[in-house]
Amino acid sequence: MKPISLSASTITGTSVENLQGDNIGDIYDLMIDLERGEILYAVLSHGGFLGMGNDYFAIPMQALMFSDRDEDLIKVDVDKQILENAPGFNKDDWPAHSNTEFTNSVYSHYGIERPQTPRM
Repeated sequence: MKPISLSASTITGTSVENLQGDNIGDIYDLMIDLERGEILYAVLSHGGFLGMGNDYFAIPMQALMFSDRDEDLIKVDVDKQILENAPGFNKDDWPAHSNTEFTNSVYSHYGIERPQTPRM
């Protein structure tokens, strides 16, 4: 049975692989829309050494596949090339919290419809 809920601290730092077994990166953080009470996207850290030179990519939570057998691995059905062209940013220039255009581009890039959660 897949987990029903996980803490953000459980997810952050978890390795992410595509279905071919290629290491894509690690979950660095989760971006949360406080008005809607939803996770906008996961921030995937890719590359670098000891946090230096990392690139960050945004990926919708709906694209992530969690296993009930391996808590230390998240799978994603995304080719490395698609990820390399994904909306991203560097560690010193994160998108503004109110940047809905960026968030919409994330969902569009992966071909996932953004859930329409009513405002709280």
